[in-house]
Amino acid sequence: MTDDNSRPPVGTRHERVGWETPAGLDEAMVRAVVEQFYADARRDPVIGPVFNRVIAPEAWPRHIDTITDFWSSMLLGTGRYAGRPMPKHMAIPELSDAHFMRWLALFRRTAEVLCPPDIAVLFIERSERIGNSFRMNIAMRRGEDISRMGPLDRETPVWAPPKE
Repeated sequence: MTDDNSRPPVGTRHERVGWETPAGLDEAMVRAVVEQFYADARRDPVIGPVFNRVIAPEAWPRHIDTITDFWSSMLLGTGRYAGRPMPKHMAIPELSDAHFMRWLALFRRTAEVLCPPDIAVLFIERSERIGNSFRMNIAMRRGEDISRMGPLDRETPVWAPPKE
């Protein structure tokens, strides 16, 4: 049990409906995916400049903890994340489909490299839902017409050789 001022202990699961946690998906795997993704993202030529401008170097450890809480809540049902990510993303005027496509491609690669296939699929499916939801909300709040906006096409993997 926790009081109103603390987060549930790591590993605490809340009842959720709709999926079973795959064997092997745990806090360590969630943290590994988050840490590797952000290490790669910070060096990426498309999204790295955005991340590095918005998040100060000294703020990265806390950001990693926050995003780990987010994914722990999403995939393990821990309920540790209670933030509001949309306002922070809305405050980044240069965010575009190219950024979301790269974010999703890098995240997909990270999950595929670090996770067994069934767990990678879960990370990828959730990330694609989140990414598309964010971009549609941002477009709507910017006053854009979203009535014909569909899901993003998958970016050609950044680790694959170029097609000739």
